[in-house]
Amino acid sequence: MVTDLLALTGELVAIPSASHAEGAMADRIEEALNRCGWLRVERLGDNVVARTELGRPRRLLLAGHLDTVPPAGNGTPRLDGDVLWGVGAADMKGGLAVMLDLACAIADPAVDVTWCFYACEEVDRSESGLVPLWRDRPDLLSADAAVLGEPTGCLVEAGCQGTLRLLVRLEGLRAHTARPFTGCNAIHRLAPVLEAVAGWEGRTVVLDGCEYVEQLQAVAVEGGVAGNVVPDQASLTLNYRYAPDRGADAARRHLEELLGGTVGGRPGDRLELLDVADGAPPALDHPLLAALVVSTGQPPRAKVGWTDVASFWAHGIPAANFGPGDPLLAHHPEERVDRAALDRARAVLQQLLTGE
Repeated sequence: MVTDLLALTGELVAIPSASHAEGAMADRIEEALNRCGWLRVERLGDNVVARTELGRPRRLLLAGHLDTVPPAGNGTPRLDGDVLWGVGAADMKGGLAVMLDLACAIADPAVDVTWCFYACEEVDRSESGLVPLWRDRPDLLSADAAVLGEPTGCLVEAGCQGTLRLLVRLEGLRAHTARPFTGCNAIHRLAPVLEAVAGWEGRTVVLDGCEYVEQLQAVAVEGGVAGNVVPDQASLTLNYRYAPDRGADAARRHLEELLGGTVGGRPGDRLELLDVADGAPPALDHPLLAALVVSTGQPPRAKVGWTDVASFWAHGIPAANFGPGDPLLAHHPEERVDRAALDRARAVLQQLLTGE
């Protein structure tokens, strides 16, 4: 019997699972996996991991997050022909439906398989369900390669870019706005910083045939004391998405060089690293990931955002992103997934798992 993946996705979308509230989703997944006698199922909190133990020479891990962002008027799934609308339909309950169906259907895969359904991906990385798994049960995540079921339009999106947030804090000197020449306006001092950022010509790196286009954006500005006071402090937050050929230190040095003489003119000026997470290279030379690309019949492309591919790479496991759904619809009020994408994702992964 062939599973109606669109109906299954709708069932999963109907289960609310915003970050930190994935219990009901974890229950549904765990219940289904426990019916599969060929899987060893373990649950830690709201993370559910199921593994085959067939003694195959290679192990592939397929992972997907249970949580969604908060609904934007789309908490109830809506079916329109072969299209399902609702929060998480693309990111990534469509991918979860494909994973769950395959886990329950393929008892004798060509590789040993680990199915990892984890919590809290859509919030700060420190809260991710993968953190306690890596810390307390790394054996459950041991694998030769991994596939993250993020929405990719059924193409392989290789590796991912790193992300860095840098705070630029500039000092001024308070004065009355009627006599600004007696002070120094810290907000005005941000102008050359913003000019440097806006004038940045960007950087493009090609790795394994995948083009990583770096991005730099100002994402927050703070400053001001009162309507009649020249401000003595101002800050600007930058977010830099950098290609996986460089690490955090090189990324920060690049920003420092870009900002040049715009910071440091007064004693209180400083650059403060708020957070950083390195990306991951494509790693498409790994046989399992190369086979995934072949199964799609399409060339891979770069993952320009950050995903948990980087988490697996940091633990020595090459990984790639692959799943149904348009990544541009993730977190969108009109988020949706269609039947053809779900069926296509299932076919590709089934070929990878069975070798047929």
